[in-house]
Amino acid sequence: MAAAMILSCRYLLICSATLALLLLRLCSGLSLDTVREFLTREEDTVVFGLIERAKHPRNTPAYDPGYLAGGGHGHDASFAEMFVRESEVVQAKAGRYQSLQEIPFFPFRVPFTLAPPYNFTTELYSAAALVNVNDAIWSMYFNELLPLLAKNGDDGNYAATVSSDLVCLQALSRRINYGRYVAEVKFIGDQQNYTTLIRNKDTDALMKLLTSEAQEDVVKRRVQKKAMVFGQNVTLDGPVETGNSNSSQTSFKVDPSLVYKLYDKWVIPLTKQVEVEYLLHRLD
Repeated sequence: MAAAMILSCRYLLICSATLALLLLRLCSGLSLDTVREFLTREEDTVVFGLIERAKHPRNTPAYDPGYLAGGGHGHDASFAEMFVRESEVVQAKAGRYQSLQEIPFFPFRVPFTLAPPYNFTTELYSAAALVNVNDAIWSMYFNELLPLLAKNGDDGNYAATVSSDLVCLQALSRRINYGRYVAEVKFIGDQQNYTTLIRNKDTDALMKLLTSEAQEDVVKRRVQKKAMVFGQNVTLDGPVETGNSNSSQTSFKVDPSLVYKLYDKWVIPLTKQVEVEYLLHRLD
């Protein structure tokens, strides 16, 4: 009897929390359409960030922990890591991370904000709101994407280089971790099926239910086209040479096929990983 009452109370709490979130969502306008609109706009930010980073050479010393250590500063991190950490400290004081859309890469170093608090709409389920894959994004960016994006070379402009790295990292983090909002909207739209799978902890079935291969193909082809359009060299002396999807990187400011690969191999799979992880905590 007692066990049944406990289960009933838990069910009522979950229903109440879901209803409250649904009311907030209706007020905030969060829907599958607004989520897709946000993700589409973020594609522009990602592509422009890649274009900016691609204009700098690889500048390997900026990523070598020995570079700062050799200067006698006592640092055990690379210049890039130090730059990101210190930038996040400043941005945290300015209130950047009050919004759940923004997640720092070094949260244990983020201080309290000095900015007045803003009443951001709570659209995420609290027990799952902090789900993120920033560690995977960091590793992917520096170990796999950057060697393909930047040409070999060293021009000594390490601060400008890692500043563009930070822009790329934050754009990718915001885009990928927005999977929490995608998962929330999809859960509300089909609670019965998702609840069953979540309680069974059936990650494979959740992944299948979340996946739309046709929509993913549209996204990958669209970002590739954006890289072609945004990466053109514009002149006033005639039509712009747009090239084609098989053009070499020298034809565009960033290789369109690399942007396609970024979304195909990393952005979309990591986003779906966030969605599944969020849903697994959705009934906590």
